[in-house]
Amino acid sequence: QVQLVESGGGLVQAGGSLRLSCAFSGHTFSTCIMGWFRQAPGKEREFVAAIIRSGVSTVYADSVKGRFTISRDNAKNTVTLQMNSLKSEDTAIYYCAADLGPWIPVRLTTTEPYDYWGQGTQVTVSS
Repeated sequence: QVQLVESGGGLVQAGGSLRLSCAFSGHTFSTCIMGWFRQAPGKEREFVAAIIRSGVSTVYADSVKGRFTISRDNAKNTVTLQMNSLKSEDTAIYYCAADLGPWIPVRLTTTEPYDYWGQGTQVTVSS
């Protein structure tokens, strides 16, 4: 049974930083493309970042480029999202997701390809 468990969310002031982690189990982690999504109240879930199986390629939403960094450790079965220069509009529940399909960046910016999802962790940025 595949499980994804996010951690690291919390309350931070605008301009601050948070580091989210996602622990993966129940499947071979290195065969999965990993992504981060977020959902703000009253809005649809939106893409944040994704990372290829080897970790050498990444893709980001324009809204987080230059501020967020996705990385993975295949030995520890974890994916992280380092979030810097946080803004109030980054407030949302953040979800990690796993995709067993091919690395096609435009495809990975939608929720549809992802096979497994975590329960989410709340990030609140106060202005």
